[in-house]
Amino acid sequence: MSTEWTVLLVCAAVLVAATLAVAVVLLVRLVRTRSALRRAGLPVERQWVFWGAVAYLVLPADLIPDPVYLDDIGVLLLALRSMRSTADRPSAPGG
Repeated sequence: MSTEWTVLLVCAAVLVAATLAVAVVLLVRLVRTRSALRRAGLPVERQWVFWGAVAYLVLPADLIPDPVYLDDIGVLLLALRSMRSTADRPSAPGG
């Protein structure tokens, strides 16, 4: 195998490992946010957001093939943002 191919494969492996690491970090943040909302007594209104994001990360069907986790990262970021906005909203009067 030529040196160029070796360098290309190593770079591709590093890129895949980095995007996977980002996806895992975002998944952990999503789980922690959900737990914090529950501990704070805030209702997690959008349970489907959490479970949908987790399922999308785990299931093999993706918009972009899995060696590139960009779509997974996007879904996790959207779910995290949605759950954080739920936490930032003031609770309903009397609740």
